[in-house]
Amino acid sequence: MQDIAPSDLKTILHSQRANVYYLEHCRVLVNGGRVEYVTEAGKKSLYWNIPIANTTSILLGTGTSITQAAMRELAKAGVLVGFCGGGGTPLFSANEVDVEVAWLTPQSEYRPTEYLQAWVKFWFDDELRLYAARQLQTWRLQRLLSHWNTRALREAGFAPDSERLTALVQQFIVQIAHAPNVTALLTDEARLTKALFKLAVDAVGYGEFTRAKRGTGTDAANRFLDHGNYLAYGLGATATWVLGLPHGLAVLHGKTRRGGLVFDAADLVKDAAILPQAFLSAMRGDDEQQFRRQCIEAFTRSASLDFIIDTLKQIAVDTARLADAAEPTP
Repeated sequence: MQDIAPSDLKTILHSQRANVYYLEHCRVLVNGGRVEYVTEAGKKSLYWNIPIANTTSILLGTGTSITQAAMRELAKAGVLVGFCGGGGTPLFSANEVDVEVAWLTPQSEYRPTEYLQAWVKFWFDDELRLYAARQLQTWRLQRLLSHWNTRALREAGFAPDSERLTALVQQFIVQIAHAPNVTALLTDEARLTKALFKLAVDAVGYGEFTRAKRGTGTDAANRFLDHGNYLAYGLGATATWVLGLPHGLAVLHGKTRRGGLVFDAADLVKDAAILPQAFLSAMRGDDEQQFRRQCIEAFTRSASLDFIIDTLKQIAVDTARLADAAEPTP
């Protein structure tokens, strides 16, 4: 077989790739030059192709193994690989992010530096970092407002009260703009999330709901929220890797969390795409696979990875411009 150059495998931009894979009870290997996963069907082995040039990330769940050759090919194509528990949660530690969210990122000496340079230009200034965090939360709310009002969600059965939703978003946009520090911003975020849960519960008639800590929720909505959030973390990790931003340079989730920027990035799409789907799937009685497929389709349909990448670019450029303006003229 003729060798394929790594650059050829990366011709499809990450923002245009369609797939996030979750695999369990299988082996991932290279077969005939292709990356495939193998499942057992009685005495037979079934081989399934993974289109690595059109894949953003792969989650390896319970009962999986992967060969060195497969990791080499995935790295060539710029695919992020994560190891996780059953159903996609929790993700176990690896080399890029801790606190149960971890990704094996492809090694490359030719990562872009433009946005990293812009990011570090403001990151060490507390006021500018707060400004960036406010921008991120504002974009998050605008995304949520537009996505929750789509025809696709309403036809699926998720029809929140438009007036309540608009009033809620406008209220928190004002609060975010006047947040004096990151602690206040995180407090506002917690209040917003609680209000969004209430709005979603009323929209689908779910009944009583209390958000449980990861791994402790017994109802379907809590399990789906955990599962879907980790899919969003996959997009966040991909977006930051594409832009060359280290995962530790968070603006909201703490300067000491090595994976904080992944959480920041995932926040941009979590509420918009995952939260409504979690309650819809819980009401329908979907299983984990059906829910996961719906989430990935929602990410693809709404160009969520595009949105994360473009928003992080905008925040980097705008905040770095403020940093330049604040520097004294020699």
